[in-house]
Amino acid sequence: MDVAILGATGDVGRQLCTQLLLRRVLPHTSRLQLVGRSGGSSGRACAGLRNDLIDAFDEIAPWIDVALSPDELVADVIVMTAGATVGVGGGSVSREQLAERNAEVFSTYAEALARHGSGQEVVIVVSNPVELGVAVFAEHLGRHRVIGMGAWLDTLRFRREIATTTGVHRQQVGGFAVGQHGEDLVPLWSTVRLQGMHPAESAALLAEVRGDRDLEDYAREFDVAKKKLAKMEGGAPEAFRYVESLPPDVRTSLRPWLTQNSGAKTASATAAATIDLIEVVLGGREIVVAGQVALDGEIALGGAPFTGVLGVPVVVGPNGWSSVLLGDLADDETRRLERTAARIGDAVRPWVAAA
Repeated sequence: MDVAILGATGDVGRQLCTQLLLRRVLPHTSRLQLVGRSGGSSGRACAGLRNDLIDAFDEIAPWIDVALSPDELVADVIVMTAGATVGVGGGSVSREQLAERNAEVFSTYAEALARHGSGQEVVIVVSNPVELGVAVFAEHLGRHRVIGMGAWLDTLRFRREIATTTGVHRQQVGGFAVGQHGEDLVPLWSTVRLQGMHPAESAALLAEVRGDRDLEDYAREFDVAKKKLAKMEGGAPEAFRYVESLPPDVRTSLRPWLTQNSGAKTASATAAATIDLIEVVLGGREIVVAGQVALDGEIALGGAPFTGVLGVPVVVGPNGWSSVLLGDLADDETRRLERTAARIGDAVRPWVAAA
């Protein structure tokens, strides 16, 4: 099984390559394809990155090659990390600006795969806006072969924040964060379970952690926290201490926002979550993860079948995603998810129509 990294020389692409090899996801008989642009800096950097990876991991590395044209893509799993990013300092590039810059990039690679691909590739979209990338690739390749990793990363962050607060390991926490990747995520408290505890004990502890809050106040809480962080003069240490004092679901979206604004990036966590999905596709088994997918009536929102891109829990396996596992939600979760779905649709629809 082969993997191609589109945008291999970017921050996330480099982390993906390194972690794939360190975790020995690909055997010697597989191929790792580094994809850049001919004539651009990424083309030159791909050649250098290939040699650097071979120097570092020659004993365990698969075959590594370079592709400089979308038409040269050959892999079982295509990971889309190419395109513009928010950049260090966060916030300077909006989701709308990212959509304007990356819509053509998504279309170029999606069209090339539709023309020259095997018809079996699974595409994992990392580039933002994740929802737009999923919509464009699904339009060309079929929706079940395309999944965005943003909801899985948000889910892992949500579980980690709950684990930190309750004093357990993240592996013991179940539950999902869905909706849109980033600030408009929907933390599904109703899905959270703590393994190794009696259900009643788990429910009591989670109720204590959450308090009497609900998701109607989530956006306001996030905005208030951001404004308070903007006024702090003690630098990143003070800011991160303040974040630690907030509820787990608010920390889920605020901590990565602060990390980006601190001058660091979130490439390591993004790559690790993406490799989770790669391993599932390559491993021949099925598991339930959260991911952005193109839905066509699998769930109902607002009393009607929903069509559009949305982060939801899905069953993922070697051929992509097969079904949605979204049970009955709490009322506040349903309302926030409906609003998020509407905003995603408004943001994605014009670009998909243009593409």
